[in-house]
Amino acid sequence: MNEIIQVKHVTKTYPVGEGEITVLREVSLSIGRGEFVAIVGESGNGKSTLLNMITGIDHPTSGDVIVNGRSLPPMSENDLALWRGAEMGIVFQFFQLLPALNLLQNIILPMDFLKKLPRKERKERALHLLDLVGLADQAYKLPNAVSGGQQQRAAIARALANDPPLIVADEPTGNLDARTANEVFDLFSHLTDQGKTLVMVTHNEELARQARRIMEVKNGRIIRDEWLVRGTENGRVSVTRDA
Repeated sequence: MNEIIQVKHVTKTYPVGEGEITVLREVSLSIGRGEFVAIVGESGNGKSTLLNMITGIDHPTSGDVIVNGRSLPPMSENDLALWRGAEMGIVFQFFQLLPALNLLQNIILPMDFLKKLPRKERKERALHLLDLVGLADQAYKLPNAVSGGQQQRAAIARALANDPPLIVADEPTGNLDARTANEVFDLFSHLTDQGKTLVMVTHNEELARQARRIMEVKNGRIIRDEWLVRGTENGRVSVTRDA
């Protein structure tokens, strides 16, 4: 099976007063292994809700979400937490590094939770990941002692701690300047070149076009599904499929 993510006829509603609001409307999509997908759209149109369906942080009102062969809606919260730790790395807009732990300790933490690696190997892997994101010399600093861009790169290293096949990022460059945002995107591209699948929500269309596929969400539906293909003088041409 080439698809790592399958969203099947997902609708999501929330109660509002005596009625309800529909945030996603019969959304279906599939994402293949090794893809770099950017989900774009204006605030309030459902893109973050869609990402929450994929991570299992939220559950569909109807429909199914299958990630790496597992249907998420029937799983308990405890099972989802363990599954997420093994199968998915999540990168947030506000980094969410623990302020009392240094960068190295922040990256070791998910390894301690999952216990996939022997304890004696966790520090070595964490140092390797910090080197991968260019932070080997910052390993013993607390998060507030490094820049926002460095914190985000540390958060990416933490997302890779248990070597998940899928990385999900929610507005990962929202608090970064343009140069640092481009550095983060370069790192994402490097990860997909190594076989990781990366799905990212962003409001920045220009940055999104550095991904290899763009999905646009409007009024709870996918209205655009566009592949960006290398090979022109400008680096990319677009091929759009009807959503």
